[in-house]
Amino acid sequence: MTPAEERVWRAFARGADVDLREPADGDPARGADWGPERTLRAAVVRALLLSAPQEDGETAALRLAGARITGTLNLQYADVGHAVRLSDCFFEEVPVLYAARLRQLNLRGSALPGLDADTLRVDGVLRMSGCLFEGPVRLGGAQISSALFMDGATIDEPPSGRPALQLNHVTVGDGLSAPGLRAHGEVRLTGASVAGTVDLNGVRLEAGAGEVAIDAETLTVDGDALLRDADVLGWIGLRGARIAGRLDLSHARLANPGDAALRASSCTIGELWLRKSPPMVGTLNLRRAQLDVLFLEPEVVPEKVLLNSLVYTSLTPHEPAERRLAMLERDGEGYVPHAYEQLTAAYRRIGDDPAARLVQLAKQRRRRATLPWYGRLWGHVQDATVGYGFRPLRAAGWLVSLLVIGSLAYALHHPEPLKADEAPRFNPVFYTLDLLLPVISFGQEGAFAPTGGYQWLSYALVLTGWILATTVVTGITRTVSRQ
Repeated sequence: MTPAEERVWRAFARGADVDLREPADGDPARGADWGPERTLRAAVVRALLLSAPQEDGETAALRLAGARITGTLNLQYADVGHAVRLSDCFFEEVPVLYAARLRQLNLRGSALPGLDADTLRVDGVLRMSGCLFEGPVRLGGAQISSALFMDGATIDEPPSGRPALQLNHVTVGDGLSAPGLRAHGEVRLTGASVAGTVDLNGVRLEAGAGEVAIDAETLTVDGDALLRDADVLGWIGLRGARIAGRLDLSHARLANPGDAALRASSCTIGELWLRKSPPMVGTLNLRRAQLDVLFLEPEVVPEKVLLNSLVYTSLTPHEPAERRLAMLERDGEGYVPHAYEQLTAAYRRIGDDPAARLVQLAKQRRRRATLPWYGRLWGHVQDATVGYGFRPLRAAGWLVSLLVIGSLAYALHHPEPLKADEAPRFNPVFYTLDLLLPVISFGQEGAFAPTGGYQWLSYALVLTGWILATTVVTGITRTVSRQ
């Protein structure tokens, strides 16, 4: 063994630290230039972990910093019962940890060409904070009893068709922390299970327009999923995900021009926060999602949304109905009745009945455009007269106006009585009311017969009265059915 290897071998039995770093050349990214005094062969490290002797009364551990490791560190299927720390090291080849079992692994600040660690099992913490990976990191199916740390790590662009970070079906017992992560390619979290919080605050993900940035379908998170101040180019997929706490996309910049920026269909989330961000570039897909709280600021809503069968209990912040309705008009599926019903229910839960009525009125107007011509015509009549039953005072205004017009007209020109000796005294107000109200009779209409233009006026008043009565009854029926 070389002097450096002997030094590490002796320190291992006592669990002592070996620091080979030099202040003048401490950047692991330039580790290929480090000399023999800082070089260890991967085969020696492997033998050390699997068969090195231990001293009585000491806890053996590998605690090495600032080393250049040549060859392939192959621990495939190995069972390592010692803590391993290889911080600020340079690896010439991709370490192979496939199906290995380790007590604890710390690669903080190291530079590696990649990592092959599918189905790895770590009984403690797996730390890769500040690591520089020149190729893909594979941890599919890994089981990490404690936490996984990748804060500040960088993953360069992997080969075509391969994800930059593969965490599919990984199980993490105490949270995944990767704030500030930078990756050129896909981060795959499909089927992952995290019994804690997923912290991706401040990540910078550059997958490219139309490409997958985060694939987290069927992800399960017992705590929060945080992507505050994230900068993502590509789409984020959360179909079927279950997040018990908060999915926080505050201050995030999501862009995927021409396609969905956030695909969160059929997912279950405690709280979804979309706030303090520029407008999303791409489609927001929340179809069939179930949310307890939707914190959505109108400024964040993109030009196209998909909201069919979205269910939420509360909607914050409280905004006027006009600002919320603009979002429903951007639905890529056109008129979606369920979206209007959900918004109406949200306003009613907080007691804002005027806003709820306005949403229902907008729903009827939007529905009108889908009807045949005769349905649209009748809809315009209902809208103009009583606002589909949500503007009942409008009918009273029409009645008063027509009553004034009819009363003045017939006061100036009394119609002739049909039977002069039997007719009651003519009253222009009650005669007009007889014409306008189809049910109530004051005995005036049947006793007098207008002629000429006044007869046509009587026909118009009768017809208008029936239309007003029908629309009022329709509106009352709709209101009762809503209750």
